Order: sequence, then C-alpha cells, then structure tokens
Amino acid sequence: MHVHSTAPPSATAAPLFGPFTVGSLELENRIVMAPMTRELSPEGVPGPEVAAYYARRAGNGVGLIITEGAAIGHPSSERRTAVPRIHGADALAGWARVTQAVHAAGGRIAAQLMHAGLDPLLWGMTPAEMDAASPAGFELLSPSGIDPSQLEATPVGRVMSDTDIASVIDAYARAAANARQVGFDAIELHAAHGYLIDQFFWAVTNQRDDSYGGDLSARTRFGVEVVRACRHAVGEDFPIFLRFSQWKVGHYAARLAHSPDELAALLGPLAQAGVDVFHCSTRRFWQPEFEGSDLNLAGWTKKVTSRPVITVGSVGLNDSDFLTYLDGTGADVEDVGVVADRLARGEFDLVAVGRALIADPAWPAKVRGGHLADLVPFEAHMLTTLH
Repeated sequence: MHVHSTAPPSATAAPLFGPFTVGSLELENRIVMAPMTRELSPEGVPGPEVAAYYARRAGNGVGLIITEGAAIGHPSSERRTAVPRIHGADALAGWARVTQAVHAAGGRIAAQLMHAGLDPLLWGMTPAEMDAASPAGFELLSPSGIDPSQLEATPVGRVMSDTDIASVIDAYARAAANARQVGFDAIELHAAHGYLIDQFFWAVTNQRDDSYGGDLSARTRFGVEVVRACRHAVGEDFPIFLRFSQWKVGHYAARLAHSPDELAALLGPLAQAGVDVFHCSTRRFWQPEFEGSDLNLAGWTKKVTSRPVITVGSVGLNDSDFLTYLDGTGADVEDVGVVADRLARGEFDLVAVGRALIADPAWPAKVRGGHLADLVPFEAHMLTTLH
C-alpha cells in the first residue's frame, strides 16, 4: 500500500524530501535505507517476510531501499546460509516478490551485491575456528591470503589466481543482470568494511606483485573490472552505486586514503569505469574526514569525483557508533537538523538511515511530519526479527 504523505514536510526536515534522479532512477526524496545484513533468509532465499519488511519502509516514505548484501553466484561468495543470495531460481523468485512489493508500496529498491572474500567476521580466528564457522569444503579466497588481525600468521585460504579473479568478476556481472531481470531499480557493489573488493583496495590485505597490486590506483583494478563488467551487463542507464569505507571490521583506524589526493586516486578510476553514485560508509556522519576542512567522507568524495554521494553514520540516533549493538546496547532518537542542513548546503546528495529504520518503519513519515516524539528508539533485540 502506498501511504506517502503529500503534506509539506516540517521546516527542519524539508531538505530530506526533495526529489533526486540518477540515470533511470527517480526518487521522491533523499532518504535511503542503508544495507543491513539481517541473516534471516533460510537457505539464501528471501521469503514473504523479507518482502513485507522492505515494503513497510517503502510505504512509509523511504526514497530508496538498499538491500542487505546478497551473495553473488560464486562458490566462495558467502559461507552463511541465511544470508540471501542473488542466484538460483528460488532466490531470484524471492527477490522478484520483494521488488514487486516495494514498487507496489511506491518505493524504489537497489540490490547490494557482495562477495565476502576472506570474511572479516573470521579475522583473528584460528584456521580450525574458521573451518568450523564455514560449510564443509568451503574455500576462503582473497587477494593475498592475509588476515589483518594476524599479520604474522601463515596465509589463510587460497590466494586468488587470474582464473579466480575472472570467475568472480563474471559472477558479479551475472548477479547484476539477475538484479535487473527481477525488477531492481539499481545495484550497489559492496566494496566496504574489509569484504572482497575492499581487500583489493587495502594495502594491508593486498600485497600482490602482479597488476592487481601495487600503489593505490593499481589496487583499484579489480574493483574497476567488476564495475565495467556490471555496466556491460545492465546497460548504460541502470544506476550502479558503490559502497566503500576507510574503516574495516575490527580495524576502525584503517585508511585507504590519507588525503584528498589519495581519495581521488582511489575513486577516480571507479567513477570512470561506470560508478554513478558513491555510498560513503562512516560510523559518524558528522566527523570531518581530513584536517583543515569540515567536509565528511561523502563531502570529499563528491568534491574529488563530481559524482552524487550518500552519507551515512548514526543518522537519527543519539549515540556515536552503530557498533554498540554488538554489546546489546540501544540508542535513543535524535533530531535530523544537522544532517538536513548539510544536505541542503550540497555537501552530499542522499542520506542513508540504518538502525533508526529497523526500529521504526515509519521513520520517514514521522520525520516529515515533525513527530519526533513518536519515533521508536533502537533496541538491539530488534535485530533478531524482521519487524
């Protein structure tokens, strides 16, 4: 059901409710549902409750939903069986139901495509613990076999060969084509937080001596080839988003770029390859990225690439770090005035909301109407169900 309000938004929130267009994608507003792994799709198949979960947010005025990461069709893509996949007839039928439900509710939806590589959730474990946390026969692939939490350890899993690289790139392209076929409005490539594409970006995990390793620009080659393959698969008008981060799981001080020039070296080749929008993952949207400027990572990304950008990081909540949920900690609601003002100034183009939208599917409608007192605070137990 499409229940979007036609009343004018409150003055504080008004910048969040302007339209936005990129390629064939037209959005009613600037609010994005951030991709959040829920691990509630048994055998990788998103069921009716997943469709209802996303449709509730669409019906309450989320401009664009980005799904949780969906595993591409490669044998080493994802070890967790309840993470959805975007290959196989059963999973694709499930996603078709999701896109139909979101569109019926008046929303737009992008599929986030992912390959975990040497899964960051396994970093720091012994080889036996990694095996125990993976299905029988599952093989961990990565650029250099390096666990950044154990740099002196023996290489883990298998270092990717040229054949492996080509196979993974092909799997990304097939996943992109699948996403368009089942009704998604865009795709997002998960190149953040230490997952496979990011493992190629980061010097700590990419110590290759071939053309996929080397300086920062050289380390973008794998990501660039993934983008090009996906662009070829979906056509010119279908938007490709790419999510990247400086921080990695368990390595929050990690940096890909220490300056605007290094950020340009990282992102320039990806923009040229076909990225339409960069999703700039930070833990706190209000923090400056580089000394001497108040711009956050999204603001600098827009400046050095001239591409539209999404900001994210504890929007709508009063805590300073989304990872507090790991300790079972909740978070109270927060006004959106600061992020709306920065959006209005043009620092970024879209605003992604995470835990606040898990807590309250009606978050956009309540924010639009200025009904902040009615917002539902986030509690960690909410992650266990698809409310």
